[in-house]
Amino acid sequence: MEIYQLRTLVAVAQQGHLTQAAELLHLSQPAVTAQIKALEEELGIALFERYPGGVQLTEAGKMLLPDAERILALSRDMLHRARAMAGEPKGKLRIGTIGVPARLKLGPLLAVLRERYPLITVQTQHAISGVVLNDVRKKALDGGFYLGRNPYQNVNTLALSELRFCVAMPAAWVDAYAEADWKVLGQAPWLGLSQFTSLSSITQELWRERNIAPKKVGEFDEEATLVEMLKAGVGISILAERTAQRFAADGSITLWRGGEIVITAPLQFIYSAEREMDPMIGMLREVLREVWSL
Repeated sequence: MEIYQLRTLVAVAQQGHLTQAAELLHLSQPAVTAQIKALEEELGIALFERYPGGVQLTEAGKMLLPDAERILALSRDMLHRARAMAGEPKGKLRIGTIGVPARLKLGPLLAVLRERYPLITVQTQHAISGVVLNDVRKKALDGGFYLGRNPYQNVNTLALSELRFCVAMPAAWVDAYAEADWKVLGQAPWLGLSQFTSLSSITQELWRERNIAPKKVGEFDEEATLVEMLKAGVGISILAERTAQRFAADGSITLWRGGEIVITAPLQFIYSAEREMDPMIGMLREVLREVWSL
């Protein structure tokens, strides 16, 4: 009997579904199934009953689950004490976040950090990209997420993914602009953006590429506000593809040419170049690479 088998037993019992447990454990479903089968064979009893909607514990499984949870708790306590004695990294990590937490995979990142480095406390600070960049430069943050191209040599980056953007507009504008060319789009009102947001620089780059200079309406600093302005019929804007498609699906906004990708921008994790060899930053980069499958 192995600790990882007990961890899988508890995860499947909590989730009631092999696929969901596999996602939680960062394993494939066949690997989870094999671990449960091996544990059942060793114990000589069935732990789960299978049914079309998932799995549930047998009566024997219900009786043994508390024992598995106690063993896992004891193993974690032992590991935590051992790490502390071995000089495991400890302290506070201040991380700047932007936009939607799910887009940053913030939950999985913090979960892995908590599991692997229990002596480290993480503090997140939500802001727009420009603020995060400045706070990293000033060392007010240990690192943070940044959307766009990093203009500073004293700030290092770890590329995570490339975000794709669509042109979104009010649903009532579908006849006038949904299939318009760029010249016509350039004559329409666009939602203005705060200079500190990455969307501002991305939008300006798009306008330069398409040789347009639209009239800006207002000045906004977050994606959620842009969506509300689009719903209200105020103007046109770019939105991240997933956000754009989600709101277009319910008819609250419409997308130019069905959601054609008009520009991309890198999502990155940034940190001070002076801390390139800092063990805490190295640990953070390692976990980010794991969570983002880099």
